Amino acid sequence: MIHTPQPNEYPPFAAHYISLVPGPEVLELLEQSKDIVYNLFSNMSEEKALYAYAEGKWTLKQMLGHMIDTERTFAYRALCFSRNNIELPGFDQDIYVNNTDFNSRTIKSLADEYKATRESNLFLYRSFSDEQLLRGGIASKAPTSVRGLIYMTAGHELHHLNLIKEKYS
Repeated sequence: MIHTPQPNEYPPFAAHYISLVPGPEVLELLEQSKDIVYNLFSNMSEEKALYAYAEGKWTLKQMLGHMIDTERTFAYRALCFSRNNIELPGFDQDIYVNNTDFNSRTIKSLADEYKATRESNLFLYRSFSDEQLLRGGIASKAPTSVRGLIYMTAGHELHHLNLIKEKYS
């Protein structure tokens, strides 16, 4: 069980993500949502995966690619902070998405990559001791703890699942 992080353990922009996570069973939530997200995207048609709800908005392929990039970034930060209190730069999601071509990939390959990334990160997150979960560093110019990053991962995914329901269905 990983208790909800305190507000001083994550950047202000992440408060929304943290608020979406229902409780201390965050690792179980990440395990369950792995299958939900994988099934959602792996069963999606290529046509649907290329849908964007408005001009200038991401396609569903780009959104999944963004979710993978963000999960990798948060996991890397958690790994670094669990070992050493350091400062890491922020990352601009639009630069990341605009400098790859998720739309040229199959939705199945993106779904498979998502699933492999999540499974790898779950091994990492389960390896952290209680002490390591409380360790932190600076990311995007804000103090952030390891457990804050785990909750941010879960909340970020829930945020995007909500967007899919609201804007893409």
